[in-house]
Amino acid sequence: MNLTVKVALAGFAASIGFGPVSSFAQDASCTCMTPYQGAASSIGSIGQANGDVMVSQAAGYGPAKAGNALDFGSRIVVGAKGAASVNVGGCSLDVPANSSLDISRVENNICLKVVGSEQTAAAVSSEHTGQIPPGDNNRSNTPLFIFGGMVGAAGILAATQDDGKPASP
Repeated sequence: MNLTVKVALAGFAASIGFGPVSSFAQDASCTCMTPYQGAASSIGSIGQANGDVMVSQAAGYGPAKAGNALDFGSRIVVGAKGAASVNVGGCSLDVPANSSLDISRVENNICLKVVGSEQTAAAVSSEHTGQIPPGDNNRSNTPLFIFGGMVGAAGILAATQDDGKPASP
């Protein structure tokens, strides 16, 4: 097989593996659906956030505050001692303790889906939010594994490459 084809296949496989979660699972069972009115700075906001409430942001999850802007892909996670409310388009929803709210686009509508405690993490901690707690005893080996995988893939490609020349005289 040609090296260019191998590299293209490897790139395609990697792009599938690193694709957004929303592209793998589209469940249209919305708690509330409202029409999407077009491009705006945000599609809604947090009305109230009391206790253990986190909201997805560009750099992971952070503490939610009343007035935080919400957009497609936003997720609000409410812990055991928390409650929140959101206002998105024509939807005003309460998000109870031990639940989460996902905001997605389904065709030309905004879909708000509240997921209860049986399907979401009950505790909102750094382990679940992606935030790195202080101290260096929590180092991640993920970059090492990614680099090792790249080196292994390069070795396999080099070993299987057929340039038409004999390996030894």
